[in-house]
Amino acid sequence: MGTKTVDETGAETGAEATTDEEKTGTTGLTKTDEATKTEADAEVEVDTEADDLDEELVPVEAEGPTGVGQGAGAVVSAALGVVSLTGGWIGNLAAQKENLLSQMENSSQNSSVATLLKEGYGDVWNVTALYGGMFALAALIVGVVVLIRPAFGAPGKPQAAWIKSVSWAGVALGVIGLLLAVLKYTDVLVSLPSAP
Repeated sequence: MGTKTVDETGAETGAEATTDEEKTGTTGLTKTDEATKTEADAEVEVDTEADDLDEELVPVEAEGPTGVGQGAGAVVSAALGVVSLTGGWIGNLAAQKENLLSQMENSSQNSSVATLLKEGYGDVWNVTALYGGMFALAALIVGVVVLIRPAFGAPGKPQAAWIKSVSWAGVALGVIGLLLAVLKYTDVLVSLPSAP
């Protein structure tokens, strides 16, 4: 057995005295330092596992349609439906052309009032109705194609809600425009005045 001696600072010295180095072994670390080292080692292991997972998880590109074409088709359908109701510049241009042709034909002849009304206004009205009907039919067809497209696409990939909504709006506007075009063309909506 060794003897213990206490120096002036109050520290124990002797053969049985234990120092921090003896407590921690040869590493020179205290218990607090060892706990910190263990936590750091655990973090390094977690970081390496996360890096391995990042390397394994390569972003996969989406397979199948992205819906961009369907969205564009839905917007086109709605726009065609609006044009079918407003007439558009093509319908107005065709109506003005028909009006001009009827004026040229009737200027050289002495035509009756009924003929002037029919050719000057009735034919122009019918041309406007015809172009409106064509735009309405196009809106209807495009809207229906966009709505039924997911049935022929990638299974399990739902169509975005806004695409369905805009497509249904295009279909509805197309139906209304087609109905109005038929009513205008058959003179049910606004008929020509009768000649005196």
